[in-house]
Amino acid sequence: QSLADDDDGGDTTMMSRVIATTTKTTTTRAKCVARHVRGRLATTTTTTTMMRCATTSACYAHHRELGCDARTKTAMRPMIGAQERMRTGVSPAMRPMRQATTRAAGKSTSGFTRPEKIARIKGVDGGASRVGEELEIRGWARSVRTQKERAFIDLNDGSNISGMQAVVNEGTQAWDVINSGVVTTGAAVSVRGALVASPGGKQAAELLVNELEVIGPADPESYPLQKKRHTLEYLRSIAHLRPRTNTIGAVSRVRNQLAYATHKFFQENGFLYVNTPIVTASDCEGAGEQFQVTTLLNGLQAGAGPSPEAVAAAESKVKAQGDTVKTLKEAMKAGGATKEQVDAEVAKLLQAKADVEALKSTGGSTSLPTNKDGSIDYTQDFFSKPSYLTVSGQLNGEIMACAVNDVYTFGPTFRAENSNTSRHLAEFWMVEPEMAFADLNDDMDCAEAYLKYCINHVLEHCDEDLEFFEKNVAKDNLRERLRGVASQEFARITYTEAVEHVLAAKKKFEFPVEWGSDLQSEHERYITEEVFKDRPVIVRDYPKDIKAFYMRLNDDNKTVAAMDVLVPRVGELMGGSQREERLDVLERRIEDNGLEKESYWWYLDLRRYGSQPHAGFGLGFERLVCYVTGVENIRDAIPFPRYPGSAEF
Repeated sequence: QSLADDDDGGDTTMMSRVIATTTKTTTTRAKCVARHVRGRLATTTTTTTMMRCATTSACYAHHRELGCDARTKTAMRPMIGAQERMRTGVSPAMRPMRQATTRAAGKSTSGFTRPEKIARIKGVDGGASRVGEELEIRGWARSVRTQKERAFIDLNDGSNISGMQAVVNEGTQAWDVINSGVVTTGAAVSVRGALVASPGGKQAAELLVNELEVIGPADPESYPLQKKRHTLEYLRSIAHLRPRTNTIGAVSRVRNQLAYATHKFFQENGFLYVNTPIVTASDCEGAGEQFQVTTLLNGLQAGAGPSPEAVAAAESKVKAQGDTVKTLKEAMKAGGATKEQVDAEVAKLLQAKADVEALKSTGGSTSLPTNKDGSIDYTQDFFSKPSYLTVSGQLNGEIMACAVNDVYTFGPTFRAENSNTSRHLAEFWMVEPEMAFADLNDDMDCAEAYLKYCINHVLEHCDEDLEFFEKNVAKDNLRERLRGVASQEFARITYTEAVEHVLAAKKKFEFPVEWGSDLQSEHERYITEEVFKDRPVIVRDYPKDIKAFYMRLNDDNKTVAAMDVLVPRVGELMGGSQREERLDVLERRIEDNGLEKESYWWYLDLRRYGSQPHAGFGLGFERLVCYVTGVENIRDAIPFPRYPGSAEF
């Protein structure tokens, strides 16, 4: 066909010709591209020429790739729609746009794909580079505003904080759904349409919706999360819904990135990820604040057993049957009874005794098994000894480090501390690396590098969420503060120097300090914020009496090779030490702390066979989340907090 320019009257003729010859697909993509390359698409003839060669959607897509203007695209839509209806019997606007929903998500090597999320659609430019694409988005309606000729849905799928504005115009299928009243705050919906430039200044792009489907409605009268500000305390009472809020959703995304950065840092530095047990028979911290694990209470219900009268009646039946057996045996000796008769009555006696035992076990035991001295007999427990939920994976981490070198564990830990402060949880996650052939200096270097790595990662990947925290939660220059931590070299001082700084302070503290006492948060914050001017500080060489038994005793016999990382606004964020590798010293430290050496026989074996200097630290992951987000209460740094009196959800 000729590529000569056609006037407007020729457009109709050419459209008919293309429709008539659609099934032939005579104009291939290659010819289409060749025509573009030859530069024959003059402004006045673009529409006509596209109609000639747009017999396949692939060719149309290539026109778009080559930069055809918006007028051309608009002119082509009816044409492509006619061809698609002829080919499939369905309009493109009514077909699920599976290619669009999975485009940026991409196909993995396994072939698995998921619909594209709002965060990826918006990218770094708010979606401006994706304008013109047909998309499908699934999420939850944060709010719905209806005007005379259009409606606006604030749609969020949890992938970012700002979500996507979906616009529904009058005259569309989506408008009918809106008018039915089923699209309410909290409803799960699927919207399909074209991404267009937004005329408003709040977003770069918005979705012009053609199709709208309500996947799961939400009763507007009872839905707890209406579009208003809720207190964090109230949100803890509806923890099953609070991830849908801006604050908890943003915390979840930052927590996710911190967890990813944790694994990434240690993997890049050659650490092996290990899983340590949750149930343990040892107390790593020696504080005794552990949750006990036992099966001895299973079925133990005081007062739920059989009544004393029922037991007495059953035992009376046993006695009577015993008398019957005895009488028959005497009769058999005198020839008045047969052996078969005696055996039959003995069987009845055995059954009566079994009935008594079964009756006593009904409803469970009413007492715990005990030893002669009255103590609980744990040999009858599941693990045959007292067992607890772990407070740390460190001791098991040391086992692995003494075999495979550098390791780290990242998992849940538990502490039965009856504390209702904003800094304590009963269930929390710990990051605990352990390095073989390492001393305290190596430990401090690793802790500083890890913290900086995590902060830099979040600054790079969570800017929108951090901006939200900066304006609504921390209410300070949060990102600038985090950049300061990530860019400065941490100060390093001894515990003795830290105490001297506090004693020399002109301000008054709530808790007095002296050498040998633990530093409180107010002391730690004073050191980082005022003495060192908002600079992170590592304090080392603590008194042995306030630290755990496994920390290496220094040559002064008064302090141990322990360290704490202090940061502004929080105080202690991480704590670690060089471990005691000398067998005789470790045995003495265990005894001094009132622990049983027999319980740590395996830990001592590590010092008997190939002992070496090793070190590690622990980071309470929720404290890191609080620090990075500015969230003050640690109960809001974990999806389902566990604390005294609360174990719901």
